[in-house]
Amino acid sequence: MDVNTSTPTDKLYKTFEEIHDHIYANEGLSTQQVFSEMLKILFLKVFDEKNNKQKLFLINLGEYEDISRGKESTSFQNRFQSLKQNAFGYFSDLFKPNEDIELKLSSVGYAVNKLQNIDLSASSRDVKGLAFQKFVHSTQRGERGQFFTPDQIIKLCVEIIQPTDNDKVLDPACGSGGFLSESMKYVFDHSLKSSVGEEKKKYVKNNLFGIEINSMIARMAKMRMILEGDGYSNIVTSDSLANWDDVNHDISKTNGQLRDYQYYFDVVMTNPPFGTQGKISNETLLQEYKLGSKQQDQEGKKNKTSGQVPDILFIERSLNFLKEGGKLAIVLPNGDLENSSLDYVREFIKDKTDILAVIKLPTDTFIPFGTGVKTSILFLQKKGGNIKTVDKVFFGLIEKIGYEGNKNGTIVYKKDSNGNKIKDSHGNNIIDEDLTDLINAYKQFLTGTFKDTDNFFAIDRKEIKTRFDLEYYKPSSRDMEKKLNKNNAVRLGELVEIRKNKSIKLKQPELTVKYIELADINTDYFEISNFTSSKVHDLPSRASYEIEEGDILTAVAGNAIGTNKHMSALVPKILSGSICTNGFRILKAKKIDPYYLLYYLKTPYFLEQVYKYRTGAAIPSISDTDLANILVFRPSLKKEKEIAKLMSESIKLREEAKRILNTIALEL
Repeated sequence: MDVNTSTPTDKLYKTFEEIHDHIYANEGLSTQQVFSEMLKILFLKVFDEKNNKQKLFLINLGEYEDISRGKESTSFQNRFQSLKQNAFGYFSDLFKPNEDIELKLSSVGYAVNKLQNIDLSASSRDVKGLAFQKFVHSTQRGERGQFFTPDQIIKLCVEIIQPTDNDKVLDPACGSGGFLSESMKYVFDHSLKSSVGEEKKKYVKNNLFGIEINSMIARMAKMRMILEGDGYSNIVTSDSLANWDDVNHDISKTNGQLRDYQYYFDVVMTNPPFGTQGKISNETLLQEYKLGSKQQDQEGKKNKTSGQVPDILFIERSLNFLKEGGKLAIVLPNGDLENSSLDYVREFIKDKTDILAVIKLPTDTFIPFGTGVKTSILFLQKKGGNIKTVDKVFFGLIEKIGYEGNKNGTIVYKKDSNGNKIKDSHGNNIIDEDLTDLINAYKQFLTGTFKDTDNFFAIDRKEIKTRFDLEYYKPSSRDMEKKLNKNNAVRLGELVEIRKNKSIKLKQPELTVKYIELADINTDYFEISNFTSSKVHDLPSRASYEIEEGDILTAVAGNAIGTNKHMSALVPKILSGSICTNGFRILKAKKIDPYYLLYYLKTPYFLEQVYKYRTGAAIPSISDTDLANILVFRPSLKKEKEIAKLMSESIKLREEAKRILNTIALEL
């Protein structure tokens, strides 16, 4: 006998899927168009359940048979038309006047027939919410991934912010409504755990707000909150970065209670669009923002700018939304936390807020959702009010997100040494993630029972300088730097000349030169193992510097810098006069033995400092200033000479080994 193991969630999801597949097969619409039309039908269904005593969302057998055969059904069409007009009028903030459902009558009848016997109002919040989420992700993930934030990241933010039933929560770039939904669940499970349904509905209606620029995605978020919250949440279609008065007007229409919402919200949580989405270039609009332009003239007025990326504007706008003492959780590209060109942004943040926490996310985090941008979550508390903040800033590193960085975000489970999946006490597979560890560490941090590790640590707020990134403040790096300073280490810039002058050979287009790239370095033997010969006019634009015998090349750009694959090499006589890429800097030893320096460039002392200083989300790099500030440990003169001698001898032995190998010949 077959046993039906499907859950109510699975059944409802299957109904959604069947309607989607029927429309897709019979209408000739794209997946996105099908989804949009289905949303309209769901809004009619929900409106009918909540507002009509005499239900209009129905189709009887005779009507269904008529339209299935291609006939008219005046009774059904009139009833459905009346329902549509009333529902779209009710949701006027989401639907345009005279908007229609762009489906054949037979498809509409099919959808109504499938849904008419399902009571969404009476269904469990978890059942309908999970079914809708599953359906949304299965149909929208590929083309609209930028509107989704992984559930794992949403839950992490909510667990750290810990909203209460008194907090008014806003997501100004709400996408599919994940932060609002999770905030609602958290409050239901904590502050309102013992409350009845009406109290929970009141909370949803009065405390959860979302702004979404894309009308179809706003509809998606609104439907999600209706299904999961049993109430009409305040989702509006608007541009959060637009003129302040215009946004204020749009959100004031949500429930009639907010007329001027500036400084109104207790919590803002958001994952805004990043700079890859393009810049905001409207000069009039940018004048509203202190971060709209980096430059100011002598009178303090903002100069014209080529535009500003939206994530930086969202930082300022999100803080404007907050009350004094309010909290912000915002997902940002790592460059916002570390790039020297954005020092002014971080100074603005330090001036307006107290930093609560910085969580660095793994590269895999957003790959299933359409981007490989490296990101962190910044948690801030707006200054002012009577709220006292902790004097330390919490830093956390997530290494295992619980899924693979592939298109589908395949779940990763913990395995034992034999490769078998590890199960919990209930026989369920255990997801391989460390977000739970981070949340527990943060709770220990708040209670004062926390101990620093390299993945989870805290530092005094006054020690936060111009950078906010985790790598810059890791305990192991800080401890090493203290030891180096204690042992009278010297800054690299005091020991060498750092050269980066353009070669005059590059002005001779027909000249043939030897050219050296980053990949031409053999990192195991400190040598340049390859080069290409090319005319100057055929060289890439990054071809820059002329090298001389005895120079030391060290990489200042690329994913390998600061790792065991960091590229450094000694220039031999045969390559003197060659051209190298600007991904190198040329070190000419002045007050240090070049062979000792070459050795030092492969030690953890050097590499960990490079890794600490490197910046850039796409192609990491280290600035010349930071390179010059790297500390170089100087042992006793005797030890330094000993190391230098061994390095010199090892290079000579390597050359001799290659010479011997070149003498070997085998002939038939």
